[in-house]
Amino acid sequence: MFAVLLIPDFALQALLRTRPELAGRPVAILADESRKAPILQVSEEARTERALPGLTATQALARCGRLVLHYRSPEAEAAAGRVLLDAAFTLSPRVEATSGGLCTVDLTGVGETGLETRVRELVRRLKTLGIQLRIGLSDTPDRAVFVARCARPVLWIRPGDPFLEKLPIEMIEPPPGLARILDQWGIRTVGALTALPRPEVGRRLGEAGLALWDRASGCKERILKVERLPETFEETMELEHEMETLEPLMFLLRRFVDTLTLRLEAAWLVAEEMGLYLKLTDDSVHRRWFRLPEPTRKAEIIFRMLHTHLENVRTDTPITAVHVRMKPGRPRTRQQGLFEADLRDPHQFAETLARVVALVGSGRVGTPRVKETHRPDAFCLEPLETSIGELEEETSALPPLGLPLRRFRPARPASVDLHQKAPEALFSPDVQGRVCAWRGPWRSSGDWWEKSSRWAREEWDVELVSGGVYRLAREKGRWFIEGVYG
Repeated sequence: MFAVLLIPDFALQALLRTRPELAGRPVAILADESRKAPILQVSEEARTERALPGLTATQALARCGRLVLHYRSPEAEAAAGRVLLDAAFTLSPRVEATSGGLCTVDLTGVGETGLETRVRELVRRLKTLGIQLRIGLSDTPDRAVFVARCARPVLWIRPGDPFLEKLPIEMIEPPPGLARILDQWGIRTVGALTALPRPEVGRRLGEAGLALWDRASGCKERILKVERLPETFEETMELEHEMETLEPLMFLLRRFVDTLTLRLEAAWLVAEEMGLYLKLTDDSVHRRWFRLPEPTRKAEIIFRMLHTHLENVRTDTPITAVHVRMKPGRPRTRQQGLFEADLRDPHQFAETLARVVALVGSGRVGTPRVKETHRPDAFCLEPLETSIGELEEETSALPPLGLPLRRFRPARPASVDLHQKAPEALFSPDVQGRVCAWRGPWRSSGDWWEKSSRWAREEWDVELVSGGVYRLAREKGRWFIEGVYG
């Protein structure tokens, strides 16, 4: 059994999916760039106003004054062709790129159970990508092509069904010379042609007649020229018009993400990382590399991550090109430990973190970790984990000695009067008083080899006459109250 995936009016659909502003307008595609080039394909709005294929541009504009004329776009057609190929690979690994806008899929070994549901879901998915798809299923590749041309949008013709015999002879696209001869013979349908003996057709019409009869009968088996599964997972577009607002950019990125996730699904892979590159008119490039909290190929999740990031991006100049790349990987499956718990939705958690980062700034969100340094209370922020591992075994700790220190974060600036290089009085907005006892100083330093991060400090413990024991610290000539004991 074979399936044929067909994009009708391929050149027109390929152009319209990259130009959303043309939706709902009469559009025509010219066959070439010559002065008297005929119209190749037209939109439904143009057809309603009688601007039909075959007319010249002048004739079509006379019938429809608001007709939008365009040449074919090789870049848009190549992009639409990749989408079609990716969609075909989700049905079977044996796919032939038969012609522009048409793929043939060998379904040998694919069970019929649930096949029609999968096919209809594929039509729905490509519709979200701006492509109207038709799919025909039959027992031979040629017959599946005819079925696809008649599908609205899915048609399955089983062996022995007389459906094809009733089709007009134009459906098999006979050469103009043969078409005139068949018309003179009174051959109007495919069934009328196949009712003629094949040897007699060959004797009167030659090799071209035999090829036409074989195509009409749909009985000829042929070997598909199988394509290789795409290995690159990236989409690029040079923009005809500069982008200055978020809405058209998000529209284009949604198409990119849907296309790439479709390609990942065909290869049974997931996205682990993703890169976004925006080229600006001043030749600078905005780059951002995302590591997904959990490998996935769900388009909605990936798109949401891009949207959250771009909401807070402001570029100095408009965008002229967009590039998205995904790093693929195998889906991860593992059994959790008894005392291990994962987040219910790691992607939602990552999106929330991204919004928090946008509010408080980069480098201010994470899990605090003590730095490996002698500097007191030095810590850094590490990325938050999406899972909670098993608890480590408790290690024996030394018993606490003396009063605990409750640190102030941040440390509070203070003024200190000295007597014989020792604190005598303390003044700050929260704490004031004379010192009745002190211990210190304890001096420490570090990172002396790094000019930007070297440090040196001294610490004192002081007791005030009014009560309270405090930790003082002096760095670079400034005093701070670091905490209170008790």
